[in-house]
Amino acid sequence: MGRTSYTGARVFDGTEFREGALVVEDGHVVGFGAAEGTVVALGGGVLAPGFLDLQINGSGGFAVDGNTDQAVLETICSVQARLGATGCLPTLITDTYEVTARVVEAGIAATKAQLPGFLGLHLEGPHLDVRRKGAHDPALIRRMEPRDLALIIEAAAELPALMVTVAPASVTNAQIRAIAAAGVIVSLGHSDCSAAEARAAMAAGARCATHLFNAMSQMGNREAGMVGAVLAGDGFAGLIADGIHVDPISLRVALAAKRSGVFLVSDCMALAGTDGTEFHLGGRRILRSQGRLTLEDGTLAGADLTLPRAVQVLVQEVGITPERALAMASSIPAAVIGRGDLGHLRPGARADMVHLGADWALRGVWRGGVAA
Repeated sequence: MGRTSYTGARVFDGTEFREGALVVEDGHVVGFGAAEGTVVALGGGVLAPGFLDLQINGSGGFAVDGNTDQAVLETICSVQARLGATGCLPTLITDTYEVTARVVEAGIAATKAQLPGFLGLHLEGPHLDVRRKGAHDPALIRRMEPRDLALIIEAAAELPALMVTVAPASVTNAQIRAIAAAGVIVSLGHSDCSAAEARAAMAAGARCATHLFNAMSQMGNREAGMVGAVLAGDGFAGLIADGIHVDPISLRVALAAKRSGVFLVSDCMALAGTDGTEFHLGGRRILRSQGRLTLEDGTLAGADLTLPRAVQVLVQEVGITPERALAMASSIPAAVIGRGDLGHLRPGARADMVHLGADWALRGVWRGGVAA
């Protein structure tokens, strides 16, 4: 494969905008400067690193569930690439031990097959807090047992990345220390804990928070709650920036309070990349309407969102700088999972890229320099 130069768009390298054409060869970034070889004229907009989504509940009509195998993970990753996420963590929400073990097995198979776009798994539960269950089945939420701990530690050794969302109500700080020491990205979420409890979990090794504001104790004047602990902490926090899960005013306040470590997630579900209007999850009906995914009782159940749309919301509706919004979808999630080879367009980096128009809508996607 010869050199290809991408011109006519501002190039964001993961940290800042760069001058000149982006030159790519053999699927990797060569550098910036004068155009060489084949020229791809983009006609305006922004060329940025491929986005990374660390919370994908499903795509293309498939949910991450007990039926998930390597083929399902391949479909999810392929659909997500077309939606702008060139890498993702397929996410299993609260389920039984047996289903969790099957999904882990599928993830290990995908890892061995070097499945394009598969970055690992996110287990969102079942060790959560029923008081902040959200759309999770409360009958399946439970405390972490020895076999759960063993499964997580074994999975972390076999997967490129493993994020596990837990709540202090269902795990001990000793368990948090154990899985963090095994390389697990421990994320706090679906919790009604106090700020002190959240801070103790962070001290034990939890270094992330799952969908900030949603399904967690809120910040008050006398009790800071989990939201306050996260905003005051130095860890990472995922954010659903659809303007529905979190009001734009709250988004603006949170990003002013926490100047680093916040990254975007779509929290999308099986309907992502389809025109479907409903599906079933664990026997419960999920409805899609007006940009929302809800249970029949109106409870929000994931988001009808893509990362390009989240960037668009942050820039156009919240007023965040393009540099910060783009980093929240690329270099920051790469840092969360320890992938310095992703989320950037530095010389030598893999040429995973997205092209966004002047309106911040998705115009094109490349994985390894090949159009997705």
